[in-house]
Amino acid sequence: MHRLIIERLAQDLSVLSNAAKTAHEAAIHEENVPDNKYDTLSLEASYVAQGQANRAQELKRALQAYQRLTLHPFGEGDSIRLTALVTLEDEEGTAKTFFIGPQEGGLKLQLDGEEILVITAASPLGSELIGKSLGDEVELGSSCYEIVDVC
Repeated sequence: MHRLIIERLAQDLSVLSNAAKTAHEAAIHEENVPDNKYDTLSLEASYVAQGQANRAQELKRALQAYQRLTLHPFGEGDSIRLTALVTLEDEEGTAKTFFIGPQEGGLKLQLDGEEILVITAASPLGSELIGKSLGDEVELGSSCYEIVDVC
């Protein structure tokens, strides 16, 4: 899972960096020099370039955080903490799996045909899971889930 997150963040960073560079070039291109005070194409392109550059910096920091991240082994009875891969199951037997990471909550990845959602310890679900262990229950909205796997 850790490797997949790093690969995905590196890929996203590359794509976003190229997009930011293209938007920057559009902002300064001679064809986009304003003809009058109402011509805002260059200004709009510069806003897009800045937004993409900011997001690229966020991705770069997240990538570095995951590259430095130390994975913790989990044994039976261990409490959930950062780097845990946690599977929850509802009353109907529907399972959902989450990876608790330092950043980039909301990132969805596929591992062995199963969707894994990255959450942070600061998220509502992450803070609910931290400190719990196998067999404990957590509430997600109006549903109750049992922790059926932690690794």
